[in-house]
Amino acid sequence: MLQQKIPATVITGFLGAGKTTMIRNLLQNANGRRIALIINEFGDLGVDGDVLKGCGAEACSEDDIIELTNGCICCTVADDFIPTMSKLLERENRPDHIVIETSGLALPQPLVAAFNWPEIKTQVTVDGVVTVVDSAAVAAGRFADDHDRVDALRVNDDNLDHESPLEELFEDQLTAADLIVLNKTDLIDAAGLKTVRDEVAARISRKPTMIEARNGDVAAAVLLGLGVGTEDDIKNRKSHHELEHENGEAHDHDEFDSFVVEVGAVADPAAFVERLKGVIAEHDVLRVKGFADVPGKPMRLLIQAVGSRIDQYFERAWAPGETRGTRLVVIGLHDMDEQAVRAAIAAAV
Repeated sequence: MLQQKIPATVITGFLGAGKTTMIRNLLQNANGRRIALIINEFGDLGVDGDVLKGCGAEACSEDDIIELTNGCICCTVADDFIPTMSKLLERENRPDHIVIETSGLALPQPLVAAFNWPEIKTQVTVDGVVTVVDSAAVAAGRFADDHDRVDALRVNDDNLDHESPLEELFEDQLTAADLIVLNKTDLIDAAGLKTVRDEVAARISRKPTMIEARNGDVAAAVLLGLGVGTEDDIKNRKSHHELEHENGEAHDHDEFDSFVVEVGAVADPAAFVERLKGVIAEHDVLRVKGFADVPGKPMRLLIQAVGSRIDQYFERAWAPGETRGTRLVVIGLHDMDEQAVRAAIAAAV
């Protein structure tokens, strides 16, 4: 008797869009499905994996969470993703569904195309690609272009006749989507939401379903069971980088840097967060995420920053034998002054 293919959902989205929060909500409301997670981090510190392992959901045990750290999954498909999938499929108790969270810098297209590899295609199908959008960021113009102004200036400056790497990445992730989740809609008003919808729609020629969400709260029945089989259509969803590949150019992530900062205990979390906002603004840091050691507290403090917006809460108790400390992943553009950022964060403690 032939085994039914296992559905896999690819969840992508720009840095800080809320992918991990949405997956955490999904696991806690999985309605009996056994879900395996593959998480791709950008940077050495597996923050997202730790957050999900601590969610206590019966749908996904710690053994079902696989982390691929310090490498963009779209660049390491053959070396990392395919072997990981093969080992997952060899398990005696195979999952009912696989959820893959890409890093905020990953292109979904190469990953989806990998599901056409012979050893994968016969056993797994891409149920759908879900792209999570930070609505507040888009409403604030983080990825919005002034098209009229660009068109007017283009006549005199050919260098303006292209998008920035961040805008291209944003479009690439939208292009791959079967479902677009406009997250963080509670942070904007009705006019802002209309702006976001119009902006997202203008970025892509395809018209995938678009839904709204707050705090990543999307029902499992909406995220899972799309039944698209995206791997069969991925050739029609080429990214900017794939189009460049056709001209012989190589794809890399040189426009982004990440590093881990380890500092001492944080005696005053509120003051530290305020000073951290200043560091982010001064050095144009895209993302900060990690954990802090607060003296006298049995739990570690989770810190998640997207631009000047910083979330903090005590996430779980320090495990027996676990070394307490403050460790933060910093992600920014390639011209970010790493030493200056390190010094500024150390001074903020």
